[in-house]
Amino acid sequence: QVQLVESGGGLVQAGGSLRLSCTASGRTLSMYDMGWFRQAPGKEREFVAAISRNGGKTSYSDSVKGRFTISRDNRKNTVYLQMNSLKPEDTAVYYCAADFSPLVDRPPPGRDSAYDYWGQGSQVTVSS
Repeated sequence: QVQLVESGGGLVQAGGSLRLSCTASGRTLSMYDMGWFRQAPGKEREFVAAISRNGGKTSYSDSVKGRFTISRDNRKNTVYLQMNSLKPEDTAVYYCAADFSPLVDRPPPGRDSAYDYWGQGSQVTVSS
């Protein structure tokens, strides 16, 4: 069992930056691909970014590519999402998720159904 806890959300003006963190307990994150997803009010949950077990492969949604960066520190059992040039449409609850991976450096999945464990979410609000 993996417990995930997100932190770092908050209120920021458009154009600003935030860094989300996702810290795991219960298991070492080095065995898991990690993803970030978000859900805005009245909308379905959507993929944001993902990273392979050793960080060698990453993927991003088109809407955040070039503005967000996903990274991980397996020694700290933590995954990060650096969000720059934030827009009001980035406002959502952000969730991190873990998917057990038998391979060290496979392309991480972008569909939420692939992920086994989820955090409780962190609210990000971007004002215009």
